[in-house]
Parts: sequence; structure tokens; C-alpha cells
Amino acid sequence: MAQTIDTQIEKNLNIGISEQDREGVVSILTGILADEYVLYTKTRNYHWNVVSPHFNDYHKFFEGQYGEIEVFIDDIAERIRQLGGKAIATLEELKSSTSLKEHPGQYPTDKEMFANLVADHESIIRSLRSGLEKSDQSFHDMGTSDFLTGLMENHEKMLWMLRATAPQT
Repeated sequence: MAQTIDTQIEKNLNIGISEQDREGVVSILTGILADEYVLYTKTRNYHWNVVSPHFNDYHKFFEGQYGEIEVFIDDIAERIRQLGGKAIATLEELKSSTSLKEHPGQYPTDKEMFANLVADHESIIRSLRSGLEKSDQSFHDMGTSDFLTGLMENHEKMLWMLRATAPQT
């Protein structure tokens, strides 16, 4: 994937971050973009397929969550463009760049849906924490580090809401 990113970086951008450092940051952002897209798709799937005595509440809850993630996706892609990179956008590219797992053909219970989303948000939070440190310390991009901090805080809030809403037993 690095070679694809290398050829996708605008060479003449002069914003105080070297081309090599921008390539490193775009690589981090590309993985996060892919993870967000998979999380968006999974959350939308659960919105469509949830079955529960609390269907109406969960259906609306998942809709709110995927709506927030959709905004994150756009923001990440635009951050990649601000750094002179190209945002991946095909399902093949997203699938090859994500660290999250999908479960085709499986329709989990409402409790399993919440557990899956909790695990995915926790995974993204860990990736964001690692990415923001690398952005700042290794690639000297405090702007992206700050951007990722805000994104991490949003996911931490979403995770809290997932845990608070999840069916208990």
C-alpha cells in the first residue's frame, strides 16, 4: 500500500511538513478511513437487521451512530486531501486497508451487535491513540495529531453510549 500512497502525494505542497512525513501521515489516515468505513457499514447493517423487543430504540440508536461515523469518514478523507494525498474510495481498497473484521452472512442478536460494535470502537480508539502519537512525534504533524485526538474523543463518547444502551443479561 505504501507505494500507492507514495505516488498519490502532491509533491509541491509547502506546509512545513516534508513529503516523506506527509506520506507517513496519509498512510495512518488511510487505515483509519478504511476502519471507519467498515464500522459505518457494520453499524448500518445492524440498523437494518436488528431484531429485539427494543427494536425501535435500537434502530434509531444505530442510525444516529452511523450518521456520526459518516461525518468522520468525510473529515478523514478531506484531511488526507489537505495533506496532498488521495483518499481511497473503492470497496476493494477499503477492505485491503482495514484492520476490522466483517462477518458476511451472519445476523447476530441485538446483544452480539452491541458487543461487536463495542469491540470495533475500542479497536479504532487504540489505532487513533497510536496514530496521533506517530503523527506528532514521528511525522511532526501536530495538526493531524490534534485532528485524531478529537476523533478519538468522539469514539470514546460513542463507546460510552454503546455500553450504556447495550442489552443487559
